[in-house]
Amino acid sequence: MDLDAYVLAHHAEWQRLEDLSRKRRLDGRESDELVERYQRVATHLSVVRTTAPDATVVAYLSSVLSRARNRSGVTRGGTWHGVRTFVVERFPAALYRLRWWWLATAAANAVVTAVMMWWLLDHPNVEQSLLSSRDVDQLVNHRFSGYYSQYAASHFAAEVWINNVWVTALCLALGVLGLPVLYLLFTNIANLAIIGSIMTRHGHAAQFWGLILPHGLLELTAVFVAGGVGLRLFWSWVEPGDLTRADSFAREGRTAGTVALGVAGVLAVSGCIEAFVTPSPLPTWARIAIGVLAEATFLTYVFVLGRQAVHRGHTGDLDPSLLGDRVAARA
Repeated sequence: MDLDAYVLAHHAEWQRLEDLSRKRRLDGRESDELVERYQRVATHLSVVRTTAPDATVVAYLSSVLSRARNRSGVTRGGTWHGVRTFVVERFPAALYRLRWWWLATAAANAVVTAVMMWWLLDHPNVEQSLLSSRDVDQLVNHRFSGYYSQYAASHFAAEVWINNVWVTALCLALGVLGLPVLYLLFTNIANLAIIGSIMTRHGHAAQFWGLILPHGLLELTAVFVAGGVGLRLFWSWVEPGDLTRADSFAREGRTAGTVALGVAGVLAVSGCIEAFVTPSPLPTWARIAIGVLAEATFLTYVFVLGRQAVHRGHTGDLDPSLLGDRVAARA
């Protein structure tokens, strides 16, 4: 990007925001204009920091945004604007920017799961070394299906959500080390492959997939997103690119925080499906259709809203204006 041309094109708008933020009193029209220009200039700062980082321009825009943020017009709308920005721009932008990391993670895990299930089905003696015949009978005929209906739906949804959030949080928190993420992902899919192969060998494949798919599509996608982002966090300091290792790791760390908050919401949806849809008396095709719809909605969210947000200059990092004071001081 030609920074000089970009500055020339937008300097009048930056100056207008600076003038508004310095005024002692604002009428209703000016307050609305302040909020609107604040949002646009924050995007401009994001674009500059991402494509043509210049200390002088970054410091200037950061200071302008910092003053504008302290005005009452921005403060009154800040909370809801922040929520909307997170849901519509910041979280989907993070997912879209890092899409190849979590898509590759999902594909690799799917292949490993399929290979493990095929190998376990071809080696029945392994099943006997893992579980006794009595345990296998309990799993196939009672324990697996009973797992989804043994608790009240609301309590079960909360329990599932807490467990899944914990797994994804570990993937993100341990991402700096790399290998622990691979271990967590492997143990997750190994459990799935073992149970799936046992259910299949004993003629309960339809029941297994009918209970796993409604919630599992979205739930496993969320886990793979966390795993992929965790691995990207590891790679950010191994291969920082044009940034310093500290700046690269800091940026991906903040983005991982964005993903952690967003994935918690995604897991809340999958937890509700697991608690209320998976054990419901709906036909199997209807339950699976709900799971497919939830997964399709998530992917549409990423590849439509996320793509649009990235094209507007969002990266999934924090709102640049929130980093303004620190950036200005360092500059």
